[in-house]
Amino acid sequence: MNYGSFIVKILEKPILTSFDTTNPVTQFTVQIPQLKKNDESTLMGVSIWGKLGYDITHYYQINDYIIIEGYLSIRETSFNQFTIGTFKKVELSIYKIYPFIL
Repeated sequence: MNYGSFIVKILEKPILTSFDTTNPVTQFTVQIPQLKKNDESTLMGVSIWGKLGYDITHYYQINDYIIIEGYLSIRETSFNQFTIGTFKKVELSIYKIYPFIL
């Protein structure tokens, strides 16, 4: 299963956009904290569909810790027009959010 729950830190301001008036989506980047000092932090893209995205934009800010639950997906993205190749990016579609440390 690709369903998981994580404690994450919000790194950038959540941006609310919509494809039309009925399908709003909120996207932002989060960081999964690491226990070891030498490990790099894991960054993950997050998307929230529906009315839950409104709550994120109004109640949470940068550097807040939250508990999120959702489905993981791996997407291939290309670097840019000047380099050749792709890399894989982890994204999470959130279904539930809980405050952890505000």
